[in-house]
Amino acid sequence: MDTALTEPPLKQQARRPQPSMLTWEVIRKGLSYILKGKMVLADSHLPLLGHDIPADFAGVGVATSGDAKVDDYVLARLQELGLHQVRLDFSYGDLGQDAARFLDKLLQQGFSVLLHIVQPFEAAMEMEQESQQAAWQAFLQQVLDTYGSGLSMVEIGSTINRKRWAGYTPAGFFKAWAIAHHEVRKRGIKLAGPNISDFEPLYNIGLLNILQERGQLPDVHTNNLFCERSTEPERYDHRILKYRQATALKFNLVKKARLLQKITRDHQVKEMISPSAFWTLPRILRLLPDGEQKQADYLSRYMILCAASGALRQTFWGPLICHREGLIDDGSESYPALERITHYASVTGQVADFRPRPSFYAMKTFNHMIPSRHYVGPLRSSHGLEIHAFRDGNTLLHAVWTTNGKGTVMADHYRIDDLQAAEYTSRDGETLSAMPGLASESPIYLTWPVTRNITLKKEKTLFDNLSIQRHLENKHHHAYTDESWSGIYVAASQHEGDLLVQALHPSRLSKPAKDAILRKARNAIWTIPDPRDPSRKLVVKQPVKMHVHKKLFDQFKLSKAKRSWNGSNELLRRGIEAATPIAYFEKRNDRSLLENYYICEFVPTDFSIRDIFAAFNDGVREYQGVTAAEIYPQLTRYLLNMHARGVFFRDLSGGNILVTKRENGELGFSLIDTNRAHFFNHAIPLSKRLADLTRVCIKLPWESRRELVGMYLSALNQEFSWRQRLPFHLYDVKVGLKKRMGRKAISRLFKKK
Repeated sequence: MDTALTEPPLKQQARRPQPSMLTWEVIRKGLSYILKGKMVLADSHLPLLGHDIPADFAGVGVATSGDAKVDDYVLARLQELGLHQVRLDFSYGDLGQDAARFLDKLLQQGFSVLLHIVQPFEAAMEMEQESQQAAWQAFLQQVLDTYGSGLSMVEIGSTINRKRWAGYTPAGFFKAWAIAHHEVRKRGIKLAGPNISDFEPLYNIGLLNILQERGQLPDVHTNNLFCERSTEPERYDHRILKYRQATALKFNLVKKARLLQKITRDHQVKEMISPSAFWTLPRILRLLPDGEQKQADYLSRYMILCAASGALRQTFWGPLICHREGLIDDGSESYPALERITHYASVTGQVADFRPRPSFYAMKTFNHMIPSRHYVGPLRSSHGLEIHAFRDGNTLLHAVWTTNGKGTVMADHYRIDDLQAAEYTSRDGETLSAMPGLASESPIYLTWPVTRNITLKKEKTLFDNLSIQRHLENKHHHAYTDESWSGIYVAASQHEGDLLVQALHPSRLSKPAKDAILRKARNAIWTIPDPRDPSRKLVVKQPVKMHVHKKLFDQFKLSKAKRSWNGSNELLRRGIEAATPIAYFEKRNDRSLLENYYICEFVPTDFSIRDIFAAFNDGVREYQGVTAAEIYPQLTRYLLNMHARGVFFRDLSGGNILVTKRENGELGFSLIDTNRAHFFNHAIPLSKRLADLTRVCIKLPWESRRELVGMYLSALNQEFSWRQRLPFHLYDVKVGLKKRMGRKAISRLFKKK
C-alpha cells in the first residue's frame, strides 16, 4: 500500500472535524495532579548532580527510499556518527517494501532499532470502527512476528496531542493502544509510547493516569521534547507567562525534562526518552541568517543539556536526511504534506545531492565526547554562560558555551595554567591548535587528565555583557589586555592580529588629521589606513565630550565603544547590514568615560536617508537619480526585516541609515551609530516599530510620510490611522521644542549676545 494514498494533504485533513485528545477526563486528571503540588520540584531548572550518561544515550531517526543506494548511504553515515541507536517509522504498506528492506539491513548489522509503528492518518481517524481495529491488529501481528525478536523496543502513538497530524479520536487512540499493548506484551517486547509532542504536561499526566487505571502502561514513556520556539535550549520558555514573566517559573529544557521524568515515575513508568526533536531551518531563518550554523549550535547545546538533566534515558534527533531539518540536506527542497515528526516515511532526493550539514558533525562530536561519562555538575549556569563538567576514568571534560550572540573571555573564568594545559575540541570535532580566547554560542570541549583539579575563578558576567558575531568565515575573536587597556579584536590569523594590535592600540593612534575627520561633536570620528591593506580605510570613534548628567548616569553603563561594538555585532548576527567591527579598546578604571575607542571598517556609500529625505522635503523629485517610488519600497522592506528580526534601533535618524546605489536600481542600506539599539528574540511590537519610524520620517512632509509609513503598515495589515499618526505628531513637537529650547538653542542664544 502506498503511504501517499493513506496520508491526505493537510488541507483535506483540516476539513474533517476532529475532537481533541485533551478531553475533560484528561484535563481533570492533569489539574488534580498539578493542584496537589506534584509539579513542584525544587531547583528543577538546574541539572541533577552526579549521574552516569548511558553509552547509548544518543540516537537518530532514519528512513530510506526506493533507491537501495540510500540504504548503504545511511548505514555509512551512521557508522561515521558512531551511532548504533536508530528510530525507524513503519506503517501500512511497508512490509515487503523499502522500509522493510532497510530494517532487515539495520538488524543484520546489529543496530538497536526503536520501531515506531505508525497508522496512516485515515486509518487512525477510523479506529473506532471494528474493521479498522481488525486491520490494525493484523498488521501488528505480522510486523511483530517478523521483526519483534530483533527490536530494542516498539513505539506506539505519533504526536497524539496534534490532532491535525495524528488523526486519532480519543476513543480511537485508546482502542489502538489497547490492541498494541496486548500484542507487544504478549511477545515480551519492550513497549514505548504514547509519543506526546513538546511540553504539554496535561496530556502526559492525564493519558498515563488513564493507561495506569487500565493496566496498559508502557515500559518507556516517550515525549518529543522540543524547545524550538524558545530559540535557545537554555532560555526560559516565553510561551509560559510570556516574555517578561518567563524568568519567574524558569521553564527551560532541563526543567521540562525533569518534570516529565517526575510525571513518568509518579505513574510507575521507569524510563522516559525523547524519540524525536529538531530545529527547522525556516524557523531559524526568521531571526538569524546563519541557519545551518545555528542549527548545529542548537543541537550541541540541546544534546548536552538533555544528557546533563539526568531525566532522559535516550535522546533522538529528528530526521537524519531531510531538506528542512535533517543533519543531512537531501538537496530536494521539498517536504511531504504530513509533518515528519509524525511520520518520517521516506527520504527524498538523490544520493549524489546529499550533503552533511554542520549539525551532522556536531552530533558526531557530541556522541564521541559525552555518552559513557559521569556528569559531575554545572559549574556555570547563569548570566548567559554554561560550563558543564563530565568525567570518565581517564579525562575530565568541560563543555563551555554562551547564549546566542554573547561572548566571554576564557581567562576570566579559568586560571591561565589550566587553559594552557587543556586540549580543545570544537563543536564540529576539530582539534584546536591554539587556545581560544573567547567562548561563544558555539560550544567547545576542554579536556584534562582526570587527576587535574580545575577550580574556576569568581564568576564574571559575560565580560561585562559582550556581544560577538560568532559565525564569521575564517575569522576569530581575540581578547587583549595589558596594564592599562583591555579589549577585543577580530583577526584571521596571529599575524593579522599582531598588525591590528600594533596599529590600533590607543597608545599608537595618532590625533586625526583634518582631512580624515568625519565628525567631531560629542564623539570624534575619523578614518585611518587599514594596517592589513593600506588601500582601504578603517573608522575610529572616540567620545570627546560628555555633559555632567550623562557622565553621572553613564558610570553605570558599558563604555560607548563597547556599546557600539555590541550593537554592530548583534545587527550583523541577525543579517542586518552595518559597518563590520574590527576592535574596541577601553582604559581600565577610566572615570572620565572618554578613554575608549571603537574601530570598524569604512563603508563607502552614496548618501544617507537624511540627505534624500531633506531633498524631497525641499520639493526635489529625485536625488542622485533615485526617486521616492524607488527608495520607499526598498527602505520599507529593509525596516520590516530589521524589526522582524527583533531589532529596536532607538536612534533611527536618517543620518544613521546609509544608502549605496547598486546595479539594476537596487539600493543597499547600512546602519551606523549602533550603540543605543535594543535586541529581542522575537519580532518587536508595533509601538517600538512606530518609535523607530518617527525618527526616520522627521525630514519628510506629511504627504510623503503617509506614503512611506502606509506602505510599511500595509505589510502588517495595519492602516496609518490617527492612533498610528499620534507618535509622529508627538515626536514633531519634541523636536520642535528641542530646537527652540535645547542645549544647542541656548548656545546659539549666548553666541548672539
